[in-house]
Amino acid sequence: MINVKPADMILRDLAPRQGYQRLVEAKDHATGLHALVSIHSLHRGPAAGGCRMFDYATFDDAVQDVQRLSLGMTYKNAAADLPLGGGKSVIIGDPKRHKTPELMRAFGRLIDHLGGSYYTAEDVGISPQDMAYVAQTTPYVAGLEGGEFASGDPSPVTARGVFLCLKQTLLHALGSDDLNNKTVAIQGLGHVGMHLATLLHGAGADLIVSDINSEATQHAAQKLGALVVLPQEIFHQDADVFAPCAMGGILSTDVIAGLKARFVVGAANNQLAHETCGQGLHDAGVLYAPDYIVNGGGIINVAMEILKISDPAYRENRVNGLAKTLDQVFTAATKAGEPPHIVADRLIKQRLA
Repeated sequence: MINVKPADMILRDLAPRQGYQRLVEAKDHATGLHALVSIHSLHRGPAAGGCRMFDYATFDDAVQDVQRLSLGMTYKNAAADLPLGGGKSVIIGDPKRHKTPELMRAFGRLIDHLGGSYYTAEDVGISPQDMAYVAQTTPYVAGLEGGEFASGDPSPVTARGVFLCLKQTLLHALGSDDLNNKTVAIQGLGHVGMHLATLLHGAGADLIVSDINSEATQHAAQKLGALVVLPQEIFHQDADVFAPCAMGGILSTDVIAGLKARFVVGAANNQLAHETCGQGLHDAGVLYAPDYIVNGGGIINVAMEILKISDPAYRENRVNGLAKTLDQVFTAATKAGEPPHIVADRLIKQRLA
């Protein structure tokens, strides 16, 4: 069924995957907006998850990505013990060429049309300023830099959660979380990746980095003493930890075969290219920290804005809780002889039951 609400915008409900609640496509010809919103679950509360702007090769790629990401948000919010469901949105297009304030306001009208069933925030290709434009046409937005409960850019909080989980991984496996004389290979130096690199450098770690943005890699080399390698080379570095902080689906069978790191702990969503890849990491002796636990710091920050909580102790307790949940998963996985991602999924399904 095609609707024309809001005015001049074409909305279409698509058939979501089994187990998902809603998938909406929106087109606004005046601004060039072409967006998708996937709501996976409203079981624990309104769906929450960021908006990603990316120039997908095909429409089917965008549909697949937004649904995978919304499922990940259900698990991420449950892992962080937040009273929120899982949702995600994507805007199809190149953020450097196609993004305008008018387009973001049109996106806000789409979110407003959903009536509070989904709260949006920034993600890849979207900034706090973009969310400010969205907030001009809907109240169902977070990650703002102004307002009574404004949470601002969630990237530093996401990075801190990854940092704590990385240390917890080392503590579990090695009996020490000391980062001196440890090498971390970071794929992606966006907002989260650069914050993570700064935290790791401050803790004494040696860094190997890659990114398609040469300015970011130059900054990491000059300010953090990082070794810069080509993007296709980051998987094969002699590092203790591989930290994927770019796009998802990168842990494929081929990548795992060439991976030299003993631990994988990163901020990227949906890191496993296929379900079997988690078993592949386990069989290769690589300890994988499930991404939706590790990268939950950002949504904790955003949740405070949605839930109108101003006490910083709420954020601190839940970000610290990510490492505790990860330790619980590792301990159970070791006892059962299972891959951590299987144990993590089982834990989250219990919380969602």
